[in-house]
Formats: sequence, C-alpha cells, structure tokens
Amino acid sequence: MIFRRTLLGLAGATVAAALTATTAMAQDVTLRMHQFLPPQANVPKLVLDVWADNVEKDSEGRIKVERYPSMQLGGKPPELMDQAIDGVADIVWTVVGYTPGRFPRTEVFELPFLVTDAKAASAAYWQMFETHMKDTEFKDVHILGTWVHGPGLIHANKEIRTPADMTGMKLRGGSRLASKLIEQLGGTPVGMPVPAIPEGLSKGVIDGATIPWEVTKALKVPELVTNHTEFTGNMLYTLTFVLAMNKDRYEGLPDDLKKVIDDNSGLEFSVFAGGTMEASDGPSRKLAVDAGNNIVALNAEETQVWIDAAAPIYDQWLADMTEKGIDGQALIDEARGLINGYDGG
Repeated sequence: MIFRRTLLGLAGATVAAALTATTAMAQDVTLRMHQFLPPQANVPKLVLDVWADNVEKDSEGRIKVERYPSMQLGGKPPELMDQAIDGVADIVWTVVGYTPGRFPRTEVFELPFLVTDAKAASAAYWQMFETHMKDTEFKDVHILGTWVHGPGLIHANKEIRTPADMTGMKLRGGSRLASKLIEQLGGTPVGMPVPAIPEGLSKGVIDGATIPWEVTKALKVPELVTNHTEFTGNMLYTLTFVLAMNKDRYEGLPDDLKKVIDDNSGLEFSVFAGGTMEASDGPSRKLAVDAGNNIVALNAEETQVWIDAAAPIYDQWLADMTEKGIDGQALIDEARGLINGYDGG
C-alpha cells in the first residue's frame, strides 16, 4: 500500500513537473526578426537592436529576438512584407515602397517637399496609420512602428544643381514616388533596394542614387561618387518604413507578453526610430566632407526651382488616389496639419 502510494506520488510529481515545463515552454517565445541591411548599419544597430533588447529585458528573458540581417532567412527585400504576413519571419523591417502601390496611403509622406522633420512626420504617420491604414492596407499584419528617414538627397557621379542637370542621369529610386520624382525632374529612374546601390554605382548601372545621408556610410557611397546635392527647407523626398509582425504570432502571445510588445511599440517608438535615423545623417555626412567630396548646398531660391519642377507629382498622385477611391487631398491636408502641429514630445 505504501509502495503504491509512493508510485502514485512519483507519478503525480512527474505529471506536475511535465505540466510546469510545458507551461514554461509555452510562455517562452523566440521571435525571428528579418531585415535587409548589414548588422552594423545605423537602423539595425541603433533602432532594431534597441527595440529587441528592450523587449528581451522587459519580458525578463521570456521573449528572445533572433536577429537576421542582410536577408539571411532568404528572399529579396521586396518580399519582406509577405514574409511577415506568411510567417516566414515573425518580425520584419522594410521599406514600404519596395512593393509599389500596395500601401497607397503611406505615400502621402513620400510626396516631394512635404516633410519638414523626421520625428514630426513619423508621429503623423503613426497617427494616420491608426486612423486610415490599420484596418485597410495593413489589415493582414500587426504593425509595431511606422517612421520616415531624414532628408533625402541626390548622390551622383557629377555635380547636380538644377533639374536640367538630371537629364540623361540614371538614378536609383527607392519607391514608386521617388522614381516618379526622378522622372519628373528629367532623370531616368532605376528601381533597386538599398543593398544593391554599391554594385549599381561601381558597375555603372546607375549614375547616382536618392538616399539620406545616414545609410551612405554602410554603403560606402562617398567612396563611389563624389557629388552630393542638398536642399533648403522641406525634404526633397523621404521613404516610409514599418516594423511589422506576423498577426497570428502576435495574437497567440500570452497577454503579459503582448503588453511587453505593445509597451515597446507605437507612437513613441516610431518617433524614436525616425529621429534616430535623422540624427545619424550628421556623422555620415562628415565622412563625405572629410573625403573632400563636392557637397552642393542649394539655397532657398535654388531649391524653389526644384519645388516648382516637382509640383506635377501632386496632381499625378491625387489622380492615382482617386482611382483607388481614396481622398488624397484629405490625406495631404491631415499629414501637413499633424506635421506642423507636432510639439516635439
């Protein structure tokens, strides 16, 4: 009898231990984060790693974020959004414009000379995501952050001061609107993801690229071209980014781990990400200065020539939005209002 009770006790203890282990395993989560840049680039190092480290810390180690840079999980950068939707990766960071026309409302922040400041635009982007995009173009994925980079500019193998200088130039465009802008200004747009820029420049596939300063260091652009054109006032252009998570993966988390993800995502994180990208422009620009490169800083009057030349992009975009049943002018007005009303908080 004692022997039987002992066996039952041992069996009960084994079942309890197994249940405890199963519960612990169910609560321990590994998330695979996939993106297209090398790990030492600014965004992986200063934004994505910070986010992942904070999530791991706040979850007390119950969430582990595995980082896969440079498309290590396979595929090409334009496939990242579908990888998040399909569960190939749990989390992706990507340029929204890598899938042209698929997320139309985000393009309002890519219009030429509309954005004044990356923090303000990133805040506006998150607010408009929640109002206009969450249940429309992004309904199949869980968005963790939305942001834009600092001023986009032109890096080229010859000096560019006026739109006329763009004639015959093959320039990389990072999104549908960036490519339309290049075409409107007289150049020939060549669509390619950021990682392809160095090879494109070195092989003469492109004569230049439209990218912000911050990523030029990782791509060694100041070593490949020696001319850089900057603008006064609002940004020539910017691109939109998202940090996106597989919806089922997010919804399957325990509530306390969902809260960890939520607490590290959203408006505040988006502003941090956009501001961090813009703050990284200065150190990268200094490399070009130290190399003795030709930096063309256009004044307000010279910039106005470009603003006037780019103006037709707005009419084209509004027509595109109308075809999709979207009130483009209302989006422009709202974006401008939110950007101009940003208080820096």
